[in-house]
Amino acid sequence: MSTTPRSGGTASAFREMWRDVEGIGQDATSGGYTRLAWTREDHDLREWFAGQCEARGLDLTTDRMGNQWGWWGDADGAVSAGDPGVVIGSHLDSVPNGGAFDGPLGVVGALAAVDLLRERGFQPQRPVGVVSFTDEEGARFGVACAGSRVITGALGADRARGLRDQQGLTMAEAMRRAGQDPTHLGRDDETLARVGTFVELHVEQGRALVHLGHAVGVGSHIWPHGRWRVDIAGEANHAGTTALEEREDAMLGLAAMIIAARRAAEEHDCVATVGKVSVVPGSVNSIASSTTGWLDARGADPDAVLRVVADVSEVVDDFDGLVAQESWTPVTDFDPGLVRRLSTMLGGLPVIGTAAGHDAGILANEGIRTAMLFVRNPTGVSHSPDEWASADDCLAGVEALADSVGDLAGTP
Repeated sequence: MSTTPRSGGTASAFREMWRDVEGIGQDATSGGYTRLAWTREDHDLREWFAGQCEARGLDLTTDRMGNQWGWWGDADGAVSAGDPGVVIGSHLDSVPNGGAFDGPLGVVGALAAVDLLRERGFQPQRPVGVVSFTDEEGARFGVACAGSRVITGALGADRARGLRDQQGLTMAEAMRRAGQDPTHLGRDDETLARVGTFVELHVEQGRALVHLGHAVGVGSHIWPHGRWRVDIAGEANHAGTTALEEREDAMLGLAAMIIAARRAAEEHDCVATVGKVSVVPGSVNSIASSTTGWLDARGADPDAVLRVVADVSEVVDDFDGLVAQESWTPVTDFDPGLVRRLSTMLGGLPVIGTAAGHDAGILANEGIRTAMLFVRNPTGVSHSPDEWASADDCLAGVEALADSVGDLAGTP
């Protein structure tokens, strides 16, 4: 795997970096990507990122959650001077069988933006950081944006260490197997102090930019959203010999919950999804003794989202089930002044909102000045192999990101 910055300009460097990462975790049949936290694929991507930082002379640091930061300039010196750095980046993990662009576009694009700034002869007046957040999708342990949540304290260290994957392995155990020390997990004020401004480049997860006719847009806000775990108990028994009236089938409660989520979402003008379930014992000829389903609910109005969950909870109560909140992110407004500044400076780019969660949202809720840049996705599809963005649009995003950093880090 090559780690040396390439000749032939930023476009060539971007394409070669993209080829470096595009084979990691890809399914040969579907074309989708599975890159879960603290797995072999995750390890390979972390090694790739470290090599890219080394090749560019960026000072690599790792925070208390394992997020990786590459710094161009003296980040700690800037903190002492009261003028912390400008950070760009995203994440490299994916959902199971996900798309190529969600996350990696922001990391590869951030490294390419550094290359472009250097090609221009730019000398930053404040440090520039490139970050690769870990476990943004939460696909393995159930909590999205775990990397940014832990360092901001939004996810407690003990809870993070105790999260379990579907095989019952805790995050702490998974980290140890990956050569990481989970005892250091926790809020990281030293790392956060280095971040004065964060701008995340990301593929759009929708088609607003298609309709607006723009390759790049500036993000304004994120819908409130959360995840809830729904546990329903039954009684294991034989699928053939047990009379219907004698069954306590946990699958019936799970099915009722899923239907209730859809109906409640329609009623309250939200979206709700049960995209992950676990069934015990999971045998075709056995009645389920327990089920677990994970509810994802989002909407423009936080009260409406919570009404969806309340309606679902009423149905679950009928089956003596339990609904437990695993994460909640309130409506997140990116810094209005920064949004206006970037939109104007970049030639009047459109300003759009998003229903998808991002590490940028976690940092914004921590009080860090934050914004996002979105790249057009003609399919509008995300978390799927059909997720896509053209090379020209990706490079337009890189240029917009470089221009943003030049404006933000070039002002004394």
